[in-house]
Amino acid sequence: MAAKEDLYAKVTPRRQRQSRPGTVKHGSNLDVLLSMGFPKTRALKALVSTGGKNVQAACDWLFSHVDDPFLDDPLPREYVLYLRPSGPLLHQLTHFWQQSRLVCGKNKAHNIFPHITLCQFFMCEDAKVEALSEALQTTVAKWRGRIPMPLPLELYTSSTFVGLFVEEHVAEVLKSFASDFATEAAAKADVHVEPHKKQLHVTLAYHFQTNHLPVLEKLAKNVDVSLGCDWLSVLFSRDIRFANHETLQVMYPYAPQNEDELELVPGDFIFMSPVEQSSASEGWVYGSSLGTGLSGLLPENYVNRADESDTWVVHGSHSILNCASPSNPGSIVSGLLFDGQLDDSLLESLLEAPSLSGLCPPMQMSRPGSQSCLSKRRLFVCRHGERMDVVFGKHWVTQCFDSKGRYIRSNLNMPSSLPARSGGYRDYDKDCPITVFGSTQARLVGEALLESHTTLDFIYCSPSLRCVQTAQHILQGLQQEGKMKIRVEPGLFEWTKWVSGTCLPNWISPAELAVANLSVDTTYRPHIPISKLVVSESYDMYISRSFQVTREILAECKNLGNTALIVAHASSLEACTRQLQGLSPQNSKDFVQVVRKIPYLGFCACEEMGETGVWQLVDPPILPLTHGPNHSFNWREMLMQD
Repeated sequence: MAAKEDLYAKVTPRRQRQSRPGTVKHGSNLDVLLSMGFPKTRALKALVSTGGKNVQAACDWLFSHVDDPFLDDPLPREYVLYLRPSGPLLHQLTHFWQQSRLVCGKNKAHNIFPHITLCQFFMCEDAKVEALSEALQTTVAKWRGRIPMPLPLELYTSSTFVGLFVEEHVAEVLKSFASDFATEAAAKADVHVEPHKKQLHVTLAYHFQTNHLPVLEKLAKNVDVSLGCDWLSVLFSRDIRFANHETLQVMYPYAPQNEDELELVPGDFIFMSPVEQSSASEGWVYGSSLGTGLSGLLPENYVNRADESDTWVVHGSHSILNCASPSNPGSIVSGLLFDGQLDDSLLESLLEAPSLSGLCPPMQMSRPGSQSCLSKRRLFVCRHGERMDVVFGKHWVTQCFDSKGRYIRSNLNMPSSLPARSGGYRDYDKDCPITVFGSTQARLVGEALLESHTTLDFIYCSPSLRCVQTAQHILQGLQQEGKMKIRVEPGLFEWTKWVSGTCLPNWISPAELAVANLSVDTTYRPHIPISKLVVSESYDMYISRSFQVTREILAECKNLGNTALIVAHASSLEACTRQLQGLSPQNSKDFVQVVRKIPYLGFCACEEMGETGVWQLVDPPILPLTHGPNHSFNWREMLMQD
């Protein structure tokens, strides 16, 4: 404690200086932290993790994270730009949030406060966050007063979605605002920001039970969208390591009884991953503390489920109407509290569920995420591109890495660089990349899809690196790289009986893939997590798993888009489509014979027959890809013979 008091003592002269308007800039805060002896990387991480509030908040964060095993991890945070309502409209939306949660329970919309998404999640180095905040401030100053108010919002509902959509002409203005922010962010902070391309909207409810729709529709009808509202342009960040975790809030203190247990402090948040629960006993969960960065076991009844956005950090909040920004931007992150009471008469009127056919007229404009009654749902499945270990042999890792683990390219068909792996380069033995030609194969398929005017709404892939890279290059060919995120689904991995050894590959995590500039969706929660995969599973288990995950993917995409692409393995073309057609699985011997004939980027298409739930194989929208082998060539051996 003495050391901590000494450090605070050094800050005192700075506190006694004449106060200046506004918050202290990161630069001066950083100078103070550096003068206190903190390494620059840690000081920057503390400032970013606390929203750059002040030196004391950063110091408190550093002291509480002194034992955090990831304190020196260079992984940056992930950022997003939202428009948030305030004033009377916010009160109405908050009331909808409260009542819908009480009546129908929590749905996916409750994970994040009411907002309009202006850009996709992107990463920014800690050292450039101040410049990123300045980019937002510059953009808001340029656009203030130019955005029509109030924003015209129109109610839209489907069987799994309720939301308020911004009318198209105003939405284009907001998209131009987001585009200007992306330009400023690139110039000032050297980051790539992808403005939101689809229709702008406020999500009210998402992924709820079908029988709750009448109640949610009636609640939504009570939201008066014409009420006055000052919209705030807010820059948020989150810890990318916990993007796919469930958020819990500590309700009671707990002192650890064993070394592997986590100390609990009321008000702290815990990040819990379903993948990490295999070691937990009944009534216990394994999680990581937001307050300390430490991980361990904790009693399940000491925590409650919280919302994902409860742990987000604000890095700038600006009104697009008025000149003044909110005096307390930190309050923006606070959760949506409700009193737990619901008027009985209101409940009865909601559950009466009268005819709501006139509540929401169909939208006249076409939404990329909506499903036209005339459009058929399609599923594409393709194999990954040419793999390194097949072309260069199973010992390619030994040949391409030196004693210090540095990658050395020895052939034009080898990629110029490879993603770093937390488990070391030997993990490539079981999880190889694709070759340069494999990348070309994938881009050709993407370009063919583009030329055929095929639009993808979702793209899923196996966790194998060769599949993720193939999906990435398909998106490049489609000119959708960075615009569409790849959902990494472990349930799409090939028959585990074909994996050598006694363990599964140590795949690169979505967060690490994102750092390697692969467009993966770090927020995606798999239908079948890695922990559920079994080594040397039976053929029946593999076929059942493949059919299950395919059905769940299609159910997830329904009403949100017509076309999904799965990028996986040769076996996937058969395993993911056969039972969809109402056919029984083949025996394992015939199955293997079919799989052996499927080449790299083998591509098949399935189409739903009406809304029967039965699918049939149809002609793909692209031509097949065929090419000849190109054997190894050593000019010394071939041309310098005696």
